[in-house]
Amino acid sequence: MARLAAVSTTVSRWRTDAYARLAKKLDGVIGDKTAKQFEKLRISTVGELLAHVPRRYMSGTELSDLKTLKEGEEVAVLAEVASTSQHGNGPRSRLEARITDGHGYLTLAFFGKPHLITYWQKQLSQGSRGIFAGKVGRFRDELQLAHPEFVMLDEYGRFAGGRKENVVLAEVTRTELIGLYPATSRLRTWTIADSVNLALDSLAGMEDPLPARVREQAGVADLLAAYKAVHQPQTRAEAADGLGRLKFDEAFAIGLTMAHRRSEARKHPSVPRPRRSDGILDAFDAKLPYTLTEGQQLVSDQIFADLAADHPMQRLLQGEVGSGKTVVAIRAMLAVVDAGGQAAFLAPTEVLATQHFQTITRMLGELAAGGTLDAADHATQVTLLTGSMPAARKREALLAAAGGEAGIVIGTHALLSDQVQFADLGLVVVDEQHRFGVEQRAALSSKAETQPHVLVMTATPIPRTVAMTSFGDLETSVLREVPSGRAAVQSVVVDMVNSPTWVDRAWQRIVEEVADGRQAYVVCSRITAGDKAEGWEDGRIAEDEPEEGEGPQRPAMAVEELYSQLSTGPLSSLRVAMLHGRMSGEDKDDTMRRYAAGEIDVLVATTVIEVGVDVPNASMMVICDADRFGISQLHQLRGRIGRGQHPGVCLLLSSSPPESLAAQRLTAVAATRDGFELAEEDLRLRREGDVLGSAQAGRRSSLRLLNVFRDRELISQAREIADDCIAGDPELTDPGLADTVERIESLSGEWLERS
Repeated sequence: MARLAAVSTTVSRWRTDAYARLAKKLDGVIGDKTAKQFEKLRISTVGELLAHVPRRYMSGTELSDLKTLKEGEEVAVLAEVASTSQHGNGPRSRLEARITDGHGYLTLAFFGKPHLITYWQKQLSQGSRGIFAGKVGRFRDELQLAHPEFVMLDEYGRFAGGRKENVVLAEVTRTELIGLYPATSRLRTWTIADSVNLALDSLAGMEDPLPARVREQAGVADLLAAYKAVHQPQTRAEAADGLGRLKFDEAFAIGLTMAHRRSEARKHPSVPRPRRSDGILDAFDAKLPYTLTEGQQLVSDQIFADLAADHPMQRLLQGEVGSGKTVVAIRAMLAVVDAGGQAAFLAPTEVLATQHFQTITRMLGELAAGGTLDAADHATQVTLLTGSMPAARKREALLAAAGGEAGIVIGTHALLSDQVQFADLGLVVVDEQHRFGVEQRAALSSKAETQPHVLVMTATPIPRTVAMTSFGDLETSVLREVPSGRAAVQSVVVDMVNSPTWVDRAWQRIVEEVADGRQAYVVCSRITAGDKAEGWEDGRIAEDEPEEGEGPQRPAMAVEELYSQLSTGPLSSLRVAMLHGRMSGEDKDDTMRRYAAGEIDVLVATTVIEVGVDVPNASMMVICDADRFGISQLHQLRGRIGRGQHPGVCLLLSSSPPESLAAQRLTAVAATRDGFELAEEDLRLRREGDVLGSAQAGRRSSLRLLNVFRDRELISQAREIADDCIAGDPELTDPGLADTVERIESLSGEWLERS
């Protein structure tokens, strides 16, 4: 979709004084040297600095809990000096101070000439309290801070004076509460606090950018007052109220932008593609060997209504694993073919594109033989286009798309190239939407004279609040019902540390399944031992790096090594093959074809099989190092088995401690096959900021303050208010609303690029 027409594309031309001030570069407020230190935190403007809120607050009489400290982290703690001791008398004398929270202890180490040691010892008198900041290290099996920066407080928790360079700290401790900011080794919490104070001074007299009616409806404070409440609070309640305003602004900005995008989309003309009787769609429905589920029928009706409109459909179809999204997509594409148009089906990988091509041509049968002498009535041509295809086949596919002979064109990113043209592109279907950006989708849409209808699909259930943020510009349809006939799948967590013999039993179980005529998958996160996790071919990685202190320390199993071990060891009697993203497209296609045909018993693979792979005879899966994957990815992988009549079993091999977050993820996956329930649990377990995919995509989330699990009610409220604003002011004539949308658009946030 093009950038919003009603909003200026020049970032510097803000309509409101507030946004102009918040967009001001930090170097003009705090100086070049200090501003440069904020680059590591990706903070470059006044607004970004003020959105960098304290991670916690403490009063001058409240000691820190030293038990929570971890080696390697940057900390600022408030503690009491228990004792000091001097070691040596030369130029490298050492002073050790022991600080305590009343229960545990932490060592401080200072090195310097005798006169410095004397000075520090005087500052760190026994029983005095102070704030100490530095990186937690380890010396002689004890945690310590080496040369920490510190400031001492008086008995009332106020700055007690001392070193000249600690003048900054007087400002930090002038309020009842001391805010501790996320910091770096070169940028301490008090430097951040001092910079924030300067930024606040630069906003003196600033008017609130949001309309009064919006603030009243939301029940939030004035923006400048909110900033002061967060960064210079007198009470914790005051800080919480201020943070509530900042969170609302973040939720409202996203909701307003998405609402405006929906409004703008409805203004673009599109060729109506109403459903027609007695065409290829009816012929396809007549040959289906089963009855559509109620959910499939309902979603199809929603899509048909959208296709019949004179503005482009913008719909997200999210469905449970195995809920039949592909059939719904086929019916939508056939409706467009009946109406004289073409459909493009965009898949994220060649393996998946080829699988969809084979599945769709198989389901259509003679209806996919358009252009041949024995073609059925209403038949069309289905064409595959990928980057690794031979030149001759690629030319044929290009001609079929450009000439209109191909009613359905299936492909990867190759469909986006300039040489691909369509006679009359009426519908774009995007599979696994989170793998593509707005620009890619727009590139495909631009190949039509008028904007085509768009259906985007995901097999990863999305919690409602995430859908409202990252997919808020799309109408949403949901498929939860799984077609009858699907077999049950039992999931079991295998503790590799305490029950190592169970791993041997897993390989034996595969042999038994194959003896019964079934097939199996073995999944690894790496191709070779020296690799990082492979994940998606476009760069996404599995969540293979464990949370600190919880994950496995041994190397993860890799496809090539495990394939060699299994094929010459416990599975030597079986036909074993491997599949991963570094294989050529031709080799991958051949391997999947042979596996689907039953010529391969066991496939040792990376997560290239995560979605779209449909082999009903596969009844068993062993996921190695399952603790290195996220909940949604495990759910998708498990969805590759139990797709036929045979009961399935999924073994989740793990070496994570039972109390770890990774173990909690595996327990959740083993407890249910409900993807929507798992999506909510995933949301609950994820760290702040990860929910829009940053952990899976290897990129930082654009949300700074919102947590879409804890802030669900706020997000819903903000979206309702945003919808009301667009309904009353669709052209964004209000300067504050226009600037709100412009700021989000100018950020090019990852959530927007994926929407």
